[in-house]
Amino acid sequence: MASLKETKTRIASVKSTLQITAAMKMVAAAKLHRAQQAIGNMVPYQEKLHEILQDLLVGSGVRASVESPLLTPSDNRRVAIVAFSSNSSLCGGFNATAVKSLLGELDRLQAEGLTWEDIDFYPAGRKVAEAGRKVGLKAAMDASHLLDKPAYAPAAQLAQTLIERFEKGEIGRIILLYNHYKSNASQPPVRETYLPLTLPETADGPVEEDLIVEPGKKEVLESLLPKVLLLKIYTVLMDSYAAEQAARTVAMQLASDNADELLEQLTLEYNKRRQQAITSELLDIVGGSLA
Repeated sequence: MASLKETKTRIASVKSTLQITAAMKMVAAAKLHRAQQAIGNMVPYQEKLHEILQDLLVGSGVRASVESPLLTPSDNRRVAIVAFSSNSSLCGGFNATAVKSLLGELDRLQAEGLTWEDIDFYPAGRKVAEAGRKVGLKAAMDASHLLDKPAYAPAAQLAQTLIERFEKGEIGRIILLYNHYKSNASQPPVRETYLPLTLPETADGPVEEDLIVEPGKKEVLESLLPKVLLLKIYTVLMDSYAAEQAARTVAMQLASDNADELLEQLTLEYNKRRQQAITSELLDIVGGSLA
């Protein structure tokens, strides 16, 4: 059984850990709030952009007249994977889910007959980058810096690189892997095809029939397509970042709760042993005085 000194040392250690987990929870919660604000500000713009695209596509012959390599499936079997994770740990099962998603995608591509030489890897997160290196994947570009301070400009640069490579025919397909922020308790993995871009055939809601578009529907649609793709990478980045902070907030809350429970047990044990020691000393004194 631990001595009084050892128990007291453990109590001090647990209190120190509790302070750290509580501070990390507060930081993660603040980052999550900022990410939610960014996503909330971006959603109306994104929805309006898609609404405009749908309205333009409803016109007869517009879709067929658009000649864009971004909409054209390629015969090139080369695949690019853009996988998002965290740069650090202490966020529950967030990184484990991201790595599992990456390994599952690699298994699917291998089943299609592709080798590591046919895959361009773009890791956005040190944890998924490490997982890729362990299985022998070489990163075409490490985008982990995007998570240090998420912003539109660097995300758009990554998107522009991917778009240019696809337009040149260097890549036939681009796949996005990330964890979606559904709620603080749920961050499910998502797999999406980034390119070639798939657009809806018709709009879901009512469409304004008397639209006057200059210089023309075809030209506007071709101009909007790259904007949608640039915004998509930033949206995914913020979604993954929000999911990471939500997972870390929950993980640190659980760690704090466990520390509180352990601290209570240790304090009780310390008080019991201290009382036993005092009682023992009193018995020794009484016994010595009666001798």
